[in-house]
Amino acid sequence: MAETRLDTLQPVELADGVEIHLRVAGPAVRSTAWLLDCIIWLVGIFVVMLLLNLLVARALGFEMTQGLSMLFLFLSVWFYNVLFEASPRGCTPGQKWMKLRVVSVSGTPVTLSQAVLRNFLRVIDFMPFFYLTGFLTCLFTRRFQRLGDLVAGTVVVYADPPPVTQARTTVHAERRAPSVVLTREEQAALQQFIDRAPNWSDERRLELSALAEPLTQASGAEGLRRLCGMALWLQEPEGR
Repeated sequence: MAETRLDTLQPVELADGVEIHLRVAGPAVRSTAWLLDCIIWLVGIFVVMLLLNLLVARALGFEMTQGLSMLFLFLSVWFYNVLFEASPRGCTPGQKWMKLRVVSVSGTPVTLSQAVLRNFLRVIDFMPFFYLTGFLTCLFTRRFQRLGDLVAGTVVVYADPPPVTQARTTVHAERRAPSVVLTREEQAALQQFIDRAPNWSDERRLELSALAEPLTQASGAEGLRRLCGMALWLQEPEGR
């Protein structure tokens, strides 16, 4: 039996009115990815420290080797996640193993500044102990965002979400002339509506068509049909 995901599919409306959907990852799968990264990080630290002591200590001395070890430890603690998440893949090895990636809330890849913000704030998310603040923040936000995600405007999503098909209502509209003479701006707005409407959800189309109720003299689905009919008439007026 296929494993049922408890994580939710969240709609995100972009600036131009297009609606996208992100399958956000919850605390459970993110915690697993974090544990995997901890294991990878510890193994990497052990290997690098061993190589430094075996190959560099004789050439530079014990104190210089210790200094390099501390510098590497500092950089790896703070920039392990940053370098991986700011890369084109947008995920750490642990996140990749769990098929996750970090993106902006708009669905675009994260920038370097976003990666720095979300990871440097792990210090606060970790408080008072073992990511309690981050865990509680995830539970009380719609997209399971911890404090670092909220500040950086990022979200953790599944890298290969299953295709989602949304039921769309087919609008059967007949060409009809507007009841009043429309200005050029109004005609352009009507054309933009008919061009972009297929990319919107039914709720969004009804919401925008309600703004034209003084023109259509109808509300709801009937108002939407009349508005689409007027847009079709503008494209091919009768008698042209």
